[in-house]
Amino acid sequence: MFTGIVSDVGRVSAIDPLDVGRRLTIETAYDTSEIEIGASIACSGACLTVVEKSPGSFAVDVSGETLDKTTVGQWTVGSDINLERALRAADELGGHLVLGHVDGVGTIVGLDPEGENHRVRIGVPDELKGYVASKGSITVDGISLTVNDVDGPVFGVNIIPHTWDNTSLAGVGVGSRVNIEVDVIARYVARLLEQD
Repeated sequence: MFTGIVSDVGRVSAIDPLDVGRRLTIETAYDTSEIEIGASIACSGACLTVVEKSPGSFAVDVSGETLDKTTVGQWTVGSDINLERALRAADELGGHLVLGHVDGVGTIVGLDPEGENHRVRIGVPDELKGYVASKGSITVDGISLTVNDVDGPVFGVNIIPHTWDNTSLAGVGVGSRVNIEVDVIARYVARLLEQD
């Protein structure tokens, strides 16, 4: 489990094919001596398992399903990705509860400066639009954000300078694809309503 508070921007340094899927090596500022093999790390919102590590980098195996259902399949050597280590019981919940289970891929459809901030508009697949609510929480490439407004399948968020400068958002533009995880509470409320 995660909180959506990005603690490092890593960089893909190698991509190796597997029989099914890929092994990615990711450079990081994390002290990898403190990371256990088998640990979960959210990589731009996708919860991935550490299978190898060395000083300054770790490797993860990515399944065909993850490559098909997230932006991970678009990453190349040199891609910047948001990183967050798994939540510990005593950690501060600075964002919202994030599972690292990407629900779908959204597309940035608008990007405008708003004072020192950036107003970002993101379109989501139709099957996700019912889970997005104004003033609700959403995770975009692993970043916990508050939804400012919703217009059908498009929602807007306001990115403050700190978040812009300390995540991979600084490298996005209109047309960029991003991993979306809807709020877990919205997901379960919708499921309960389906059973009535």
